[in-house]
Amino acid sequence: MKEFDIEEELKKLPNLPGVYLMHSDSEEILYVGKATSLHNRVRQYFRKGHGHGGSLKIAKMVSQISYFEYIVTGSEMEALVLECNLIKEYRPRYNTLMTDDKGYPYIRVTVDEAYPRILYSHHMRRDKSKYFGPYTDGKAVHDIILLVQRLFRLRTCNRNLPRDIGKERPCLYYQIGQCSGPCSEGLVSREEYNEQIRQAMAFLKGDTHELLSRLKQQMKEHAAAMEFEKAAEVRDLIESINHIMDKQRMNDTNAENRDIIAYARGEKDTVITVFFVRDGQLIGRENHHMSADAAEPDDEVLGEFIKQYYNSTPYIPKEILTRITVPDTEILLSWLSEKKGQKVSLLQPQRGDKAGLLSLAEDNARLVLEQDMERIKKKEKRTIGAVREIADLLQIRNASRMEAFDISNISGYHSVASMVVFENGEPRRNAYRKFRLRTVEGPDDYASMKEVLTRRYTNEKLGPLPDVLMMDGGKGQVHIAEMVLDSLGLEIPVCGMVKDDHHRTRGLYYKDQEVEFPKGSEAMHMITALQDETHRFAITYHQLLRSKGQVHSILDDIPGIGEKRRRALLLHFKTMEALQAATVEDIAALPELDKRSAQSVYDFFHPQKDKAP
Repeated sequence: MKEFDIEEELKKLPNLPGVYLMHSDSEEILYVGKATSLHNRVRQYFRKGHGHGGSLKIAKMVSQISYFEYIVTGSEMEALVLECNLIKEYRPRYNTLMTDDKGYPYIRVTVDEAYPRILYSHHMRRDKSKYFGPYTDGKAVHDIILLVQRLFRLRTCNRNLPRDIGKERPCLYYQIGQCSGPCSEGLVSREEYNEQIRQAMAFLKGDTHELLSRLKQQMKEHAAAMEFEKAAEVRDLIESINHIMDKQRMNDTNAENRDIIAYARGEKDTVITVFFVRDGQLIGRENHHMSADAAEPDDEVLGEFIKQYYNSTPYIPKEILTRITVPDTEILLSWLSEKKGQKVSLLQPQRGDKAGLLSLAEDNARLVLEQDMERIKKKEKRTIGAVREIADLLQIRNASRMEAFDISNISGYHSVASMVVFENGEPRRNAYRKFRLRTVEGPDDYASMKEVLTRRYTNEKLGPLPDVLMMDGGKGQVHIAEMVLDSLGLEIPVCGMVKDDHHRTRGLYYKDQEVEFPKGSEAMHMITALQDETHRFAITYHQLLRSKGQVHSILDDIPGIGEKRRRALLLHFKTMEALQAATVEDIAALPELDKRSAQSVYDFFHPQKDKAP
């Protein structure tokens, strides 16, 4: 992708904290990193003579960078957490030191208990507790928990309350005034204790102004009384609060799924930025370009985008956040709720974390409008533009979600299947799926495809149905898929991705005809990428299973064929297809095989039908 001028793009980098993503020619994300200053950090990669710590791996990565993109954040802490989320999402090949799925600590409030506790947690789990975080400083988290327990006189014991109330005398923490004593009768009511919990949770949400004012006054009083050790202790508490309560808009631990939609407008161009929050985690963003005259009202432009975007996007979140109300909101919400199958909300937050995320999305949209408009236009031509080309070529309504399947017999080993998903022209790796065939023995493409497609399209957990199904093969594979889909009562267009004699993508086989791509078209480039990704994913999965000893060769199932003869067959015929096409005489020509074993191999691939008496 030589059209991307690195030097020109480097000049546009803002001197702000954020996350940067390095891309290859094929759109693969090579590396995700964070920076206090995007301007300074990203430039270092392309500066001649910069050592990168002497790392050959980083030097190799830099040689593969075709372009980069970035997301501006509100602070370095936000950048760090977003970096972690994006690495988990994309698993970039050069982030090897950061792919151990290490989590950040949370503060957990056990609100499902009658007398809740505040605890340290390494993960946010799907339980009834309330979580705050994640945070990046484990020591500070411990400090804030101790602080909250002491300030709001909360229990630290593991007693089962109210079952154990009155069984033992109050502990030392009650005696020194750091616990209200819910373990003893008459010291604090359940209502009073839960009010203390409510205040503690308000504090953890960021409502620290009143508490900080009180602590600062205490510090002054201790200093005036020359109680300097106590004053220093309160000072340290204030510093811990300021450190840990640094706003983290990049994460919302309400475990909701929402899209945040912001926009920035110029005279002729509009940039729409969509932030994706899934399970309370900001996992990424997309930028979209719209051609809109400056005279068109903002609400109409935004409303038109929402209709077009969610009409072609399979997933609809529970909440959609925007700055302004769009026209025909009630009708729009009815339509979205019907598509999703449950209620969808369209909100305009004015304050709090949601409003903070919306402001951050607006900042990113403005930066893209000012600095990256040409790149966004080129990218949309390669992605959304290619999707439209494919839909037009096939004369179908939409091709936004494409699923591609590959059934692979690799080096004589049992079949595995892969499913790769492209949405709006880009890989959706978290939607990829791997299948180990359960019911098929031997090289039976129809049975293999029937099993895989049946498992895929009868399991709602594997995602929404695609707009078009792409098979890694020609006429035979397409007809097999069509038969399977018909038996399931599904009407999904099926295409075969056809290659020429040089193994380059030539066209699509659709409705018993080959549809050729215009030479050099974006549609051709996209289908090539889809076909290559499907094959790569299948090969990678097969190699993983073989390395674990979890698959064996199809040839091992043939009577009379052991390790020596299997190796001889594979070395001579190279592929399963060549071996299947061989005659008994061709097989018997190998020195390692005799006539009987050759016949056994032939019969395995060509099972004889029952002969009539």
